[in-house]
Amino acid sequence: MKVSLVVSDLSGGGTVRAYLLAQVLKRLDYEVEIVGFIYGKEIYAIPPSGIKVVSVPGTNYPNFLGSVQQILKKIDGDIIYAVKPKATSFGVSLLKKLSSSRPLLLDMDDWELSWHGGFEWKYHPGIKQLYRDIFKKDGALRFPDHPLYLQWIENLTSFANEITIDTQFLQDRFGGVYVPNGKDTEMFNPDKYNPQTSRERYGLGSYRVLMFPGAPRPHKGVEDVLMALDYLNQEDFRLVIVGGSPYDDYDQRLIEKWGRWIIKLPKCPVEVMPEVVAAAHIVVVPQRNNIIARAQFPLKLTDGMAMAKPVLSTKVGDIPKILDKTGYLVDPQSPEQIAEQINLIFQNLDAANERGVKARKRCVEKYSVDFMSTVLESVIAKL
Repeated sequence: MKVSLVVSDLSGGGTVRAYLLAQVLKRLDYEVEIVGFIYGKEIYAIPPSGIKVVSVPGTNYPNFLGSVQQILKKIDGDIIYAVKPKATSFGVSLLKKLSSSRPLLLDMDDWELSWHGGFEWKYHPGIKQLYRDIFKKDGALRFPDHPLYLQWIENLTSFANEITIDTQFLQDRFGGVYVPNGKDTEMFNPDKYNPQTSRERYGLGSYRVLMFPGAPRPHKGVEDVLMALDYLNQEDFRLVIVGGSPYDDYDQRLIEKWGRWIIKLPKCPVEVMPEVVAAAHIVVVPQRNNIIARAQFPLKLTDGMAMAKPVLSTKVGDIPKILDKTGYLVDPQSPEQIAEQINLIFQNLDAANERGVKARKRCVEKYSVDFMSTVLESVIAKL
């Protein structure tokens, strides 16, 4: 059987979760194809080997209706699996379900409205503003994923045959089956890599390396780590950012202010990421305490856990439960506490690495691709 994973924007961050689900489905011997619109210049994340990606140029209303016709022809799986409840993914998937009677799964790894203020967001335009939003060339309502449409599409989630989610926040709000942001723990196996060799390869051999293996955004708290490095003021510390942001120039602004501490590595295929993460002394996941972060399962947690690294994170959302005493936790937005924990880890790095080994064991048991496969196999069996 074939599964069509439908992604809202291949040039945005939603591809990472789609690739992970594709790897899980391939392990279950399904043929997998990722289909999606592309609004930027290129696909954001490099797909894993063996995963086929089909793109359709993204457009805004009214041309979007023609783009929908194009993408519907590309979605030919026996099972449709929409990633994110957006018009550009779940919306077109619903149309395909209605026209083909194929079962539809919906995956949610974010609360999409949280990016627009969550419960506080309202749309109450005057007549003139409504006219501009609809009829101006760059009118807000011409964008298919405008928050008003997100509100509407959330009311249709019950039309999915099943929902998969990755946090308690999302489960409380939408129900569904828990499928964590796991890792291929065979690929992410620290026994295959020498940390010092990895550091030398990426020009990090003379540094104590804190690594953030993802795209910086304000809610992810990277600024708090950089402020902690200001407090410590030790020249051999570096924060390594992998990939950078596909959304805006936020990482560049970080470099302009804290360039003395930052080394930015280019994005790389998932198969190369274990070697990159192997170079870290500490993996930092300093989420801030806001509605965006509370709804997320940060993939960077399982990057560090799978590679048996000391993980330094914050007491936000599901993070304490995910780590379960196998990492180091501080209060959110507390650079002083981060600095204290960094000192503590490096003062007894052997003990920190032993804690990392326990984190890997927990990752294998609870957050591996094998565990995800078992859950998804059960979900699909019910279809």
